[in-house]
Amino acid sequence: MATGTAFSVMHRAAADRLRRLATYASVTVAALLIAVKFAVWLETGSVALLSSLVDSLLDIAASLVNLVAVRHAMSPADREHRFGHGKAEPLAVLGQSAFITGSAMLLLAEAVRRLISPARVENPPAGIAVMIFSIVVTIGLVLYQRQVVRRTGSIAITADELHYRSDLVLNLSVIAALVLGSALDIPILDPLFGAAIGVWIVYSAVRLARLSLIQLMDHELPDDEREKIRAIAQSHPDVVAAHDLRTRIAGPTSFIQIHIEMNGTLSLIRAHEISDEVEAELRAAYPNAEVIIHQDPEGIEEARSNFPRRVAAG
Repeated sequence: MATGTAFSVMHRAAADRLRRLATYASVTVAALLIAVKFAVWLETGSVALLSSLVDSLLDIAASLVNLVAVRHAMSPADREHRFGHGKAEPLAVLGQSAFITGSAMLLLAEAVRRLISPARVENPPAGIAVMIFSIVVTIGLVLYQRQVVRRTGSIAITADELHYRSDLVLNLSVIAALVLGSALDIPILDPLFGAAIGVWIVYSAVRLARLSLIQLMDHELPDDEREKIRAIAQSHPDVVAAHDLRTRIAGPTSFIQIHIEMNGTLSLIRAHEISDEVEAELRAAYPNAEVIIHQDPEGIEEARSNFPRRVAAG
């Protein structure tokens, strides 16, 4: 049991450090891209480039919110928050999605204005150069964020990675708008691409909102994960069966509650030891999990949950 707990603490400390570094990296990248895009937008006047600049402004706002949310989510449980502060992450993501949607609406309004009164884009090569630079920097950040998500499961970093990944499509669209607009001499292409990018930003915001609501509503872990948890519990030689499995996730922390059945003649001390051994196995598989195990004697009927089988199968 002590070994499993020590491993869990070490894993959590390393995961917290990765999440913190990922938030610093995203803020730094967003600030850099804002600076270069703003300078080139002043040079070109492109609505498509403006859309990318607006998206970078959203990126830094979202990344700053993530930075604060991740730091708060890493705070240990206290008297007022017995289950920790993990829901700070999905709450921050939900706020980001609303902010992103509002800003996209402003972008769409600007695109409509330019559709009504088209204007030629000045110095397209400068805009193309800055977008290529943005793509290279963003790819580096996304690859790093994916590593962090794989090792921590952070929803805030997942949301950030999703947003920056959508930026890659956005940046390619801006390049297409600048190239086609200048080559074909059709000024209306620029605001059309800008409007399309605005719609893409709204779509990304909706995806982020859905991701956060899954956690805020205490959605169960996927069925394959629940089967894995039940299999681990029942793999102990002294566990006869397992039932009433309930799971949820809040930020980086998973919560697992399960009943295990054992021989009714076992001593209380031995039953407690078995429960600790099962808990250690679950913590080894889910280092960021809070595990609660209820011990039942075999053959004793008790009230079971009346939820559908997928929610509380046993």
